[in-house]
Amino acid sequence: MSASRVRLRQAVLVASQLEPVAGALRSALGLQEPFRDPGVGQFGLNNAVFALGDCFLEVISPARPDTAAGRYLARHGGDAGYMVIFDLEDLEGARARAEQSGVRVVWQIDLPDISGTHLHPADMRGAIVSLDRSRPYGSWRWGGPQWTGKLGSGAPGRLRGVTVAVGDPVSVAARWAHVLDVPLRGERNPMLALDGAEVAFTAAEDEQAEGLVEIAFEPSPDRRDQSEPIELGGVSLRPSVPAELT
Repeated sequence: MSASRVRLRQAVLVASQLEPVAGALRSALGLQEPFRDPGVGQFGLNNAVFALGDCFLEVISPARPDTAAGRYLARHGGDAGYMVIFDLEDLEGARARAEQSGVRVVWQIDLPDISGTHLHPADMRGAIVSLDRSRPYGSWRWGGPQWTGKLGSGAPGRLRGVTVAVGDPVSVAARWAHVLDVPLRGERNPMLALDGAEVAFTAAEDEQAEGLVEIAFEPSPDRRDQSEPIELGGVSLRPSVPAELT
């Protein structure tokens, strides 16, 4: 396995109505004012991006008919987890492994301070996987101007992991692990080990139940007593406090 770092930087929810879900997310987790990226308009979307440490939670919503996000909402019967964005040092290697595995690219961009590659969810399964590389590593253009080409101030907390439900967790986990070039652990309950986070896979009851179903987050210090999961936007938000902080 490669020694280059792979981080979970952003998890994305899709909602039929943006503001109710964004407002509930902000209130439940005690988040700061979100960044609203005009660039997502090219996909027919509106969004709200919340900083969680130097990681991010995003809510998107269709702004016009016939968008990929709108079709996803229709297939899943409502709000749901949508995308998982990784920050990789070895982006070229990941892009090559995806191509060699027959994974289609649905969108790609290379900017001076960040690169992004959205992989087809029908090939990766479970969610849209985005392979990104920040320059310098740790900056994050998608988080707003204060993160563009430099390290932002961030906010308390961070993303600790996600859980993806699919029909065949073992084979899907193996594909994600290969493309990302990260360790795969567990046989019946596969899990990918990242830099400071993990991606777990669980069995989905049916095709409609497939997707990003849980987001684990480290709460801010003033909310460390928060222990119960929060059901919001079609996912379960699970507080996860590292042992050294308890």
